[in-house]
Amino acid sequence: MTEFFEIHDRDGAARIGEVRLADSLTTPALCGDVLADAGSLWPEDREAPTGDPGRLTVLPHRALPAGTPDEVAGAFAPEHPNIDAPSAAVVSTATAADHGTDAYALSDAQGVVGHASAFVEAIVGVRKAIPDDTALYLPGVATPANAALLAYAGVDLLDSDRAVVKGTQGKYLTTDGERFLEDLTELPCACPACQIERDEFDREDCATHNATVLEAELSTVRERIRRGRLRDYLEGQARHEGWLTAALRQFDQEYAYLEERTPVLRRSELLAASEETLRRAEIQRFAERVTTRYHNRFDNPLVLVPCSATKPYSESQSHEQFHSAIGFRAHTVSMTSPIGVVPQELECTYPAQHYDSVVTGEWTAGEREFVASVLEAYLERNEYSRVIAHVPADYRPITERVEDALGIEFTYTVADHPTTTDSLAALDDALDGELKYAKRERQHNTVRAIADYQFGPRAGDALFESITTESFYPKLRVRRGDDHLATMVPQYGTLALTLAGARRWVESDAPTKRVTIDGFVPHGSVLAPGIVDADDAIRVGDEVVVEGPRAFAVGRAAMHGSAMAEGTRGVAVTVRHVEER
Repeated sequence: MTEFFEIHDRDGAARIGEVRLADSLTTPALCGDVLADAGSLWPEDREAPTGDPGRLTVLPHRALPAGTPDEVAGAFAPEHPNIDAPSAAVVSTATAADHGTDAYALSDAQGVVGHASAFVEAIVGVRKAIPDDTALYLPGVATPANAALLAYAGVDLLDSDRAVVKGTQGKYLTTDGERFLEDLTELPCACPACQIERDEFDREDCATHNATVLEAELSTVRERIRRGRLRDYLEGQARHEGWLTAALRQFDQEYAYLEERTPVLRRSELLAASEETLRRAEIQRFAERVTTRYHNRFDNPLVLVPCSATKPYSESQSHEQFHSAIGFRAHTVSMTSPIGVVPQELECTYPAQHYDSVVTGEWTAGEREFVASVLEAYLERNEYSRVIAHVPADYRPITERVEDALGIEFTYTVADHPTTTDSLAALDDALDGELKYAKRERQHNTVRAIADYQFGPRAGDALFESITTESFYPKLRVRRGDDHLATMVPQYGTLALTLAGARRWVESDAPTKRVTIDGFVPHGSVLAPGIVDADDAIRVGDEVVVEGPRAFAVGRAAMHGSAMAEGTRGVAVTVRHVEER
């Protein structure tokens, strides 16, 4: 059981945690000053340490270098005693397992950091082998340049050893790499160590500078995690070293690892500044749900339109003009990088109204390939009587590629720009004779489409049969008879269920995300120790049903499902409504 480490905030695999010492340590952080090493077991056996509440005790260990064969590593793995104090077990990539400690030090870390594939494989493997709510410590590897990637991967504890050693070797470290001290004409830093004349700055000062810059970088990383913006920062930071860029790309291939830990919603903006953004878990998840869960319920033609800088799209001037020309006679889907395609019902759903992209007027090859693949998959799933492409010329390579792939022909209505009088008139003419759909149909289809996206394929039909809607988009309320079932949350474009909605969810055929608790009635939140079991499919931000012998509740997940089931500390669910049984 983890007693002295708790996670307070999450940003994908990165976390803000707390090592509960006499003076608590907020992670990710340098831990060298608070470590108490109980010693190596190689020269002799050692007594179990008593521990110190003010320090993190590294239990007696047999550290193994990188490249040690698995059978050898397993043969020499020591038993780890339980002590009533903050403790860390030393493990290797081959021997990582749950030893009941608060932290785990990876003995062969120096052999994998710097090698993208080996690093990613090691971190993913170790993180799966140890409990989610324990701290991972990589000794002797941290620099100001790689600290953001290490935190992004799920590392909580580091030390300044490598940075200090490099300083004594005359290597001056910054967040964009290292330079030999003798090559510097001036010191590009305002830290206290650098506030002397260049010719007086020696290797001892360099070591102090390196440690200071590393500490400052970790402060930046922690703030980025709190804001949900670490990935945006890392996409730029990783460019400074080849192995960092390679490791970021390798992590993007570990979709299951990252997606499980990535929230389904957040308020922070997602910045699409590079092609790496296309491979972010949030982007891939949105595309996957749109192409496998979304079901078009309109009988009208499809009109493809370009996105807009204003979010949600319907509040932009260009989309108001499109809407005026379409006049409820067609179903509108926006094409955009990096999201792919966005049906009009999901324009508020994270991340569709939460991203900003670099606009150059030209698509990269990667963007064209990604958006074309999403549009193709979308049209394979959803049938339309015809497709009208009201898009500018730079979109045409995408739509034409999809036409060729599916063997269908689109109608094009833009000669120069989508918002010119002639283009809008052509769009109006293309829809001549089409019947309008009613406002009620649009609202009902919106909440059902969000339910599909949020809960699973056809969930909208199972949950929201014979409904009425109240209020105005995007703050719709869903009723069935006298029961208020759900409310649309405009900030995230998702549905917040009431108790009546949660009961209907449980009774429907839709896949329900359930959390089973002990015999108590939660008020405000459910802590991890009170959870008996949780659905593995739960993600941070998901709507969940909480059930126990004494209570039925609905709320929002603060941990992913496996972390709830394993966890021993922290808030697992923020409860919105509860009733006692």
